[in-house]
Amino acid sequence: MKKTLIIANWKMNPKTTKEANNLFNSVKAGSHRIKKTEVVICPPFIYLPFLKEKGRLKLGGQNGFWEESGAYTGEVSLLMLKKIGAEYVIIGHSERRKYFKETNSEVLKKTKSALSVGLKPIICVDKVSQIPDFSNFRKEEIKNIIIAYEPLFAIGTGKACSPKKAKEKRLLIKHDFVLYGGSVNFKNARDYLLEAGFQGLLVGGASLKAKEFIKIIDSAEKN
Repeated sequence: MKKTLIIANWKMNPKTTKEANNLFNSVKAGSHRIKKTEVVICPPFIYLPFLKEKGRLKLGGQNGFWEESGAYTGEVSLLMLKKIGAEYVIIGHSERRKYFKETNSEVLKKTKSALSVGLKPIICVDKVSQIPDFSNFRKEEIKNIIIAYEPLFAIGTGKACSPKKAKEKRLLIKHDFVLYGGSVNFKNARDYLLEAGFQGLLVGGASLKAKEFIKIIDSAEKN
């Protein structure tokens, strides 16, 4: 993976399909010149069929279940995400760990399942101990795994981690492709890419504002 990766995590937003389409189309229109950046939109599951396209914007899921089918009410399988057009999936986000008590063991199972169906997992961690053990993974699989460092204090608070501290954490994460996430905006985006050396960004709140998100994409293009 050579391109800088910019991922939009819309979380449980926006409220309507119309708003989702408008936001998606605005980002698409504003990022038509991207060459060095891969932009991934991760909307709520129900919007994926409406946003599906073959073009410069990729799609991802915000979560997924490790079984392909079965009696698991309320779950969406990773295979279903792949079939509907997703190429990436966020796994182990701190909000999943906090509100749904997601464990490291479950993160590992989801990671294996994602790889088996051809999705690229984006594993979110606040500390190194949350990174799954990849010793039983093939080299080809590890190349498709992305780690996103997201310090808990920075998620949704507007209190971003300093690039210096973020870089220290990145160096502890011994993985080829690492993103930074947590109160990313167009003012600090380039610092995380240039100064801290991250290969991309996982963007939350700012990804819901098309103009700001496009500025973040532009920062990556200039990297």
